[in-house]
Amino acid sequence: MSAPSSSEPVRDAIRRAHETRSTLNAFVSIVGEPPVPTPGEGPLHGLPIALKDDVTVAGEVTGWGSRAFTTTGAADDAFTAAIRRAGMVPIGRTTLPELAAFGVTDSAAHGVTRNPLALGHTPGGSSGGSAAAVAAGVVDLATASDGAGSIRIPAACCGLPGFKPTTGTMPGAGGWRGLATPGCLTRALALAATFYDAVGSFGTSLRAALDVEPGRLRVGVLVDPLPLAPPVALDPHVAGAVRLAADRLADAGHRVVPVRMRPDRAQAAALAVVTRMLRGLADAAAGADHPERLEPRIRDLVRAGSLLPEPAVAAAVAHGRRLADRLLDQLGDVDVLLSPTMRGAAPEVDRWGPPERNGLATLTSMGRFYGYTPLYNHTGQPAVTLPVDTGLRLPRAVQLAAAPGRDALLMSVAGQVQRALAT
Repeated sequence: MSAPSSSEPVRDAIRRAHETRSTLNAFVSIVGEPPVPTPGEGPLHGLPIALKDDVTVAGEVTGWGSRAFTTTGAADDAFTAAIRRAGMVPIGRTTLPELAAFGVTDSAAHGVTRNPLALGHTPGGSSGGSAAAVAAGVVDLATASDGAGSIRIPAACCGLPGFKPTTGTMPGAGGWRGLATPGCLTRALALAATFYDAVGSFGTSLRAALDVEPGRLRVGVLVDPLPLAPPVALDPHVAGAVRLAADRLADAGHRVVPVRMRPDRAQAAALAVVTRMLRGLADAAAGADHPERLEPRIRDLVRAGSLLPEPAVAAAVAHGRRLADRLLDQLGDVDVLLSPTMRGAAPEVDRWGPPERNGLATLTSMGRFYGYTPLYNHTGQPAVTLPVDTGLRLPRAVQLAAAPGRDALLMSVAGQVQRALAT
């Protein structure tokens, strides 16, 4: 991958961002003149990048999809600083639901963001603006963050790969009481791996791992979502995508076995996830300059989170740490888990109603559809979603997860599955 030699790629990205703004609504703001990249060289130097509107940039307001935040940043946060050191050039800030709370990207502040594959459908959330911008070809790379699936859900909605690294490997990880980690969205895992190598700390090259065939592994197929709420019916095309991925893994020599979480353990994990998420939203809202401007659905969640006592939150965090060490052993001593990413394809933009809807009802309803992703935020495990072409307008997706710190192994398996699905 060669670095751009001039500002032309950046100018082209800015132009495309403007051209798609009225149809996709993927950007909160777009820069004027192309910024000058920091001096240096490397595979990402000069590459235009879109920043999700949850990162802090010196001199800019971090809006969090809200009208409640108005203070400009005094300095770049650690994530933005690492991006600049790698020579990437920010061209704008992308949309997200308020406080990154939902699996659909709409807000009272910025309206509805749409999926470039089907404008009546959502690009997911909370990194929906980033996913839409990448899927539409505005940029090759956009930042994302994942506190309950917010890299993997938008990737799955928009037909992209989406890799969530192990918690703690990226600068600035730890929001939502340790559930969240920064990351990226791209159209190719190779670029994502290059980004993670440049910005994160993994001990070994993820880009090199992508092209390496993993040794024979024990793969568990987990089809039951975390019981955040009774799930909606599983789309048969999603079930078919999981079977196809499982068959390709078996063809590659892996031992593929069905696994299931014990119901009491699954319930305990679900309760701990909700505890951490609600308390994390209350923490985020406490930093608002104008909390009275928060959406009604967010105020509902913030009220609920503020009622949670600190000992209960600390216990939920400790539960995630313990489960991280035990989950793969509890599920039959597997190396990798395979599951759906969502219960279906990208939902329609109005599936969960407007920002005035009750927040707890909205979150519960989304949990019925998006119940596969939060487990790996709770445990901090690396997880990746991969699109599967089922011949339909909207792709379906599968998810793979590995043990904490085994990001290189997971990238290797993801590359193997992608190559097998392409044949």
